[in-house]
Amino acid sequence: MSEKREKKPKKHQVYTLLVQVGRSQNDGLPKKATGAALICYSSGVDEAEAVRETVAILKQADLAPLDVTGYGTLDERLSEGHEIDDAEIELMNRALEENSVIVAQMTPFFGDEAQSGTEH
Repeated sequence: MSEKREKKPKKHQVYTLLVQVGRSQNDGLPKKATGAALICYSSGVDEAEAVRETVAILKQADLAPLDVTGYGTLDERLSEGHEIDDAEIELMNRALEENSVIVAQMTPFFGDEAQSGTEH
């Protein structure tokens, strides 16, 4: 007696990710930068998929991802008390509609504010 269950496709959600990148040739970072922090909104069926997609896209852009910190979905962030403005919500909606990765902000690091755990 085998019972077939219909698998519902998982719904995509947008995850907020903080990605630290190191230097690589042709990365487009300022000349004296030691790396950068990027805030990304990434669509995925779960956070692991969103992270994989984000890392792959950043590598295609000649960036060198070192570390990714996930901050969850919009609902998760709101439940944790994060203040999220309309512009941020618009970018999240765009990432969801386009099933894409949006880099919302890039902050270069200079000197000693570089990523922990890496040596140059």
